Amino acid sequence: MAELHTLSVLTLDEPGILVRIAGMFTRRGFSIQSITSGTTEVDGVNRITLVVETEDLPIEQITKQLNKLVPVLKVVRQPDDQLVSRALLLVKVTADNVNRPQVVDAAKLFRARVVDVSQESVVIEATGERSKLRALLDVLEPFGIRELVQSGTVAVARGPKPMLASRAL
Repeated sequence: MAELHTLSVLTLDEPGILVRIAGMFTRRGFSIQSITSGTTEVDGVNRITLVVETEDLPIEQITKQLNKLVPVLKVVRQPDDQLVSRALLLVKVTADNVNRPQVVDAAKLFRARVVDVSQESVVIEATGERSKLRALLDVLEPFGIRELVQSGTVAVARGPKPMLASRAL
């Protein structure tokens, strides 16, 4: 049975590496649920976080294929129980003078914050696991969602051990 797997990939900061990685998944018919990329504490090294839906055996094959790409320094499959992961959500919700307090209260329940207010809407910012963000959207849906954008997942392993880019140092 297919399930979600989170991979952390350290790469050299080279043009086109994200396209090469995404292409590798596409060629093999794997579905990427989320992909994010950003700088790390090491100059010239980026960290790509991938959330992939697949079975256990293919995820091992994916890891081996990623390790063969030249700019890839390290690939780690992150166990769910040892993972801190977050995504960002910005959602514009219909809110007038009558229902605005209810919309703001709903946001507060999810530790989200209002970042913009206009006559007819509010923009809410929330961070958290995808299930929390989905639950927030479910609560806001009756008010009318005008627009939403959600980032990909970023993740880091729990505990003191860093994910070192040993070949980059």
